Amino acid sequence: MKAISVLCLASLISMKGMAQDSTKPASPVTFSAYVETYYSYDFNNPADHIKPGFIYSYNRHNEVNVNLAYLKASYSKDNIRGNVTLMAGTYPEYNLAPEPTVLRHIYEANVGVKLAKNLWVDAGVMPSHIGFESAVGKDCYTLTRSIVADNTPYYEAGAKLTWTPNDQWTFAALYVNGWQRIALLNDNQTPCGGTQITYKPNDKVLLNYSTYFGNDRPDSLYQFRFYNDFYGTFNLTEKWSLIAGFDYGMQQRTPHSGDYATWYAPTLIAHYAINQKYALTGRVEAFKDKDQVVYTTDTPHGFDLMGYSLSFDIAPAKNVLFRIGGRLFSARDDMFRKEQLYTNNDASVTTALMLSF
Repeated sequence: MKAISVLCLASLISMKGMAQDSTKPASPVTFSAYVETYYSYDFNNPADHIKPGFIYSYNRHNEVNVNLAYLKASYSKDNIRGNVTLMAGTYPEYNLAPEPTVLRHIYEANVGVKLAKNLWVDAGVMPSHIGFESAVGKDCYTLTRSIVADNTPYYEAGAKLTWTPNDQWTFAALYVNGWQRIALLNDNQTPCGGTQITYKPNDKVLLNYSTYFGNDRPDSLYQFRFYNDFYGTFNLTEKWSLIAGFDYGMQQRTPHSGDYATWYAPTLIAHYAINQKYALTGRVEAFKDKDQVVYTTDTPHGFDLMGYSLSFDIAPAKNVLFRIGGRLFSARDDMFRKEQLYTNNDASVTTALMLSF
């Protein structure tokens, strides 16, 4: 709380100084804030107010809550850059639950140095290089996060080397502490890594391929994981946009074995901007994890389900966004608890109000 208070005070001082003398050079330090409130109702009516365990965003049932709120300070000057963002809400409460308590409120804390032309190295806690969605709702087309987004890293801790030879290509190599980890597990000395290649042939198309590889368990239980993340974003017209993604993972079934379990997750999102204030977004997705590497269900066919969602956006002001939408999960087996029984489907309605400044 002390850190948050100091950050707020610094932000006010900075804005006051800028208002007093607009002729001064722009400060290398900038401040921003964001808050994302929500209400969600799950028609399976979980008694503990918690949605199924594979959901980490908007996961509280039948209560008004804060999914994510943060205060951010950024520094950018010449060959140095950095970010510090402190957060609170149900997203960090559940998604960062495995981290030590002192680290659960860090959204990002990193510093970058320019080594040469178009070559940067950044180190610290950073947003993940995997996936086209982030934890910040306003930056995503959809109201809720996809199944694959909630079950791949939102953040990573380590070092990232980024080379951008031109406006079309970006290459990155990473050394990270693990699969969405800040603090390593005890008895884990295994290095983990990743790569990212982004190709942007024009303003309408972006193609991305990211990987993760390494062991995220104690060394005595070593199980190598190799994960592939493919996606493309396409601005088809001024109103229509499309995102298509396909993730494929593989991991040793047992420690040090040569046999691998696999899983995959296709995602398709269509976004229609009616005008500057209103938009519609639809999503169809699947997650196929027969061996339950990612999420344990104890069902005959493992973690195997489809997801469908539709949301409507209203932007009454440039920095305000209201969303409302419905979501349906349909599983191959009865994996969702409903009162004293289990069913193969789960439906919910969610609203969210977001403010950034």
